[in-house]
Amino acid sequence: MSYELIALIMFASMMLMLMTGQRVFAAIGFVAVVAALALWGPGGSDLAFSAAMKLMKWYPLLTLPMFIFMGYILSESRLADDLYRMFHVWMGPINGGLAIGTIGLMVLISAMNGLSVAGMAIGATIALPELLRRGYDKQMVTGVIQAGSSLGILVPPSVVLVLYAMIARQPVGQLWLAGVLPGLMMAGLFVLYIAVRCRLQPHLGPALPADERAVPRSEKYRLLLAGVLPVGIFAAMMVPFLNGWTSLVESSAIGALAALAAALLRGRLTRQVFETSVRQTLAISCMFMWIILAALCFGAVFDGLGAVRAIEGFFIGRLDLGPWEVLILMQLSYLLLGTFLDDTAMLVIVAPLYVPLVKALGFDLIWYGVLYTITCQIAYMTPPFGYNLFLMRAMAPPDISLGDIYRSILPFVLVMLVALGLVIAFPNIALWLPGLVYGR
Repeated sequence: MSYELIALIMFASMMLMLMTGQRVFAAIGFVAVVAALALWGPGGSDLAFSAAMKLMKWYPLLTLPMFIFMGYILSESRLADDLYRMFHVWMGPINGGLAIGTIGLMVLISAMNGLSVAGMAIGATIALPELLRRGYDKQMVTGVIQAGSSLGILVPPSVVLVLYAMIARQPVGQLWLAGVLPGLMMAGLFVLYIAVRCRLQPHLGPALPADERAVPRSEKYRLLLAGVLPVGIFAAMMVPFLNGWTSLVESSAIGALAALAAALLRGRLTRQVFETSVRQTLAISCMFMWIILAALCFGAVFDGLGAVRAIEGFFIGRLDLGPWEVLILMQLSYLLLGTFLDDTAMLVIVAPLYVPLVKALGFDLIWYGVLYTITCQIAYMTPPFGYNLFLMRAMAPPDISLGDIYRSILPFVLVMLVALGLVIAFPNIALWLPGLVYGR
């Protein structure tokens, strides 16, 4: 049996197990261990030990629990409530204003968190009930919250980009900066869509009544100060890192401590908040560790079989495809995988295979990291099995059906495809800021 066929059987077996509902790390790790033992006998068991040692030596991995803890402190202490109140007052007088404010809230939450799950939780618990109570269309608001929460994996400090940096061996700071303009551009496109749609169909996002808009100017400016908090936390974390004063891990620790201090100063840091944040951080960090460990084992077997070279030879040699055709096929495969895998699983399974191919084709790996992340965002929300769709269903009230959620996301998926096309057509959207700061 050829090595190419063995690699194909391994990949097909893993996908089959994932479709049965097995845990991601269990499916990946099981296939890796069975394949290693079948190919190399008892010596194959060393792969798992080697992968564990490699994982423990990934010093930047310490950033993950820091960013996750920071996000949960901000979420559990309800500091985001003040932010939403600010957007409520300032954006409420225009049609679709609260939905536009929700996108702004999601951008700020993303800048303090790095994960889409926390943004989804905050949007579903704070913004969704308020928007529905104000008479907003339920399909509009569920789409807004899902689209806005997806910005968490693109806007720094994106945890996904940290993992991509480890796999692609690229500087995290450059990847974070590369995600800034595409993330803000995508948020701007969301805002533009909401504004135009609600202007043409005002019943989808009615403005606040006149009596609720009568807020004293002093109160408006006091609420505006709520926006200083996330900007301050973000600056405290990013400025020392970008200036070379701190390492990535040290900056993540500063961000976690800044969030903790903010909750304490606002009188929101209770024992329950702290305990819940620590427990959730431990649970999600362990999930990441298990998935990465299993994927490292799987990747080691693939490398031993020469699967990376086989994939490169298949695309370039046998199919005789050009660089851009191969790139588009890779992005389509991510969209397919995203229907039943989360972004971390996709990254640690497929990126080690694709990154060498991208480099061989002559594309910039920083730019490709942004493409990968945007594609993950789209895959997260693409019916029928998008990860965010079911997460939204679990958090939404009973009167919002899964059909409503499917229909709500389609316009935003189209907007994201436009953003992806713009970044592909104009790479400087992603590369200009890293070039300005680092002189790339």
